[in-house]
Amino acid sequence: MDKRNDGAAALLEFTWERQPEAERVVRDLVGEFLQRCPEAAGLAERMRVETGTRFVDWVGWIGVAASKQIEERIRAAGFEARKSGGAVHFVQPQGVFPRVRLFEDADSRFEVAIKVDRVPDFVDAQEIGQRIEGLPGSVYRRVCAWGHGDVQPWAEERHGYTGFELPPHDSRRARVWADHLMKLRNRPREDESDGGDARFFNDTVKQFIDPAIADLGRDLACDAFFAAEREYWQSRNRAAQFQKARQDRLGLGWANHDHHTYRCSREHFARLIAVWERLGFELRERFYAGAEAGWGAQICEQPTTGIITFNDVDLSPDELVNDFSHERLPERKELGTVGLWCALHGESFLQAGMHHLECQFDFESLKQQMEREAGIKVMKPFTDFPYLRQAFTEGERWPVNAERLERLLAKGQITAEQAKQFRENGAIGSHLENLERNEGFKGFNQKGVSEIIAKTDPRKNVVRA
Repeated sequence: MDKRNDGAAALLEFTWERQPEAERVVRDLVGEFLQRCPEAAGLAERMRVETGTRFVDWVGWIGVAASKQIEERIRAAGFEARKSGGAVHFVQPQGVFPRVRLFEDADSRFEVAIKVDRVPDFVDAQEIGQRIEGLPGSVYRRVCAWGHGDVQPWAEERHGYTGFELPPHDSRRARVWADHLMKLRNRPREDESDGGDARFFNDTVKQFIDPAIADLGRDLACDAFFAAEREYWQSRNRAAQFQKARQDRLGLGWANHDHHTYRCSREHFARLIAVWERLGFELRERFYAGAEAGWGAQICEQPTTGIITFNDVDLSPDELVNDFSHERLPERKELGTVGLWCALHGESFLQAGMHHLECQFDFESLKQQMEREAGIKVMKPFTDFPYLRQAFTEGERWPVNAERLERLLAKGQITAEQAKQFRENGAIGSHLENLERNEGFKGFNQKGVSEIIAKTDPRKNVVRA
């Protein structure tokens, strides 16, 4: 049987468990590294105080001198050997952890690499005098920030590349990449033709995504596409702008992103998933918020870039075991929370942009800093476990197009009073999500997400005079 089409198997395939021993290994190694590198320890403190983030969440890989003891310990914690470009490293596939490298060529070599969006920005922000390795436009660039003999902290940027050695520079690809990135940033999102969103989905794929894949390969095209998506979402969300500016002051960018959330109508959901698969995504777990919530999601992960999408759609219990990610869902007269959001604002893939970006933070620090420094309130946590904490910033309220309201009224999908509210006060559009993961927990809290989605339903967020 095709496992992709076996709904029961899909529901049981991904059951994420906490990985406390792997977390202890990572925290012990990172803690020892920070003790031996005072500049990195200073950066870690600035991350917490100035951005509400944790140093460990920025770490892409850890490298230590090989020994029988350390290899036995990481294997016992669930790390498995992998190869990338001929280099052996270890990954923990059951959790969210950095990769671990074991160096055979030195007794005391100790390195840690943090993820950043752009190495030159990090160099400027940290006033580092070291030479950047990798030319502009390369898929991999890095800098050794503050070397202390065998103890070396790195900052690195990756674009659809997982290796540890600098690849040969391809100047033509660099120029083509820049060109496609600009086109993706400026792609039209509103369709004035008679074909509607279905045609616009197809045209976007043909005119922007397929040419990028043909010229760059799907991994680099995927990286460019989501860089443009984050920019568009950020342009429409004050909390995102505030937080991005803080992370940019340290030269970090959005490299702490956890997942990108898209809302989609039932009509176009299969089209959306087809785009992700075109960009190299694999289907991960199915998510269902419960019959009372009336919506579900397909989680997708791109294994090379590490980008994750959380894709919401109105869904009924019986549809969960169908192949709802590939078979077109029939239209409904009544709209759930997700369907109404799309009807008010447009598809996330097109007009509306992402519903939210979820990044990894120090949960309490971010909440306090946003409220104190910018008056941006963080809603009550919808997940508050020791291993997973999640909360939205208060929603960005967007104006609603009058034609959309008239269509909804004509179909009987909103009341006249609701239309009046949306016309005068707009409707909640997007959020930034505050996330803290511990013990490497890779999953999500279905009940908690169900409750917060219900609370952010546009019909329930009425502005009182």
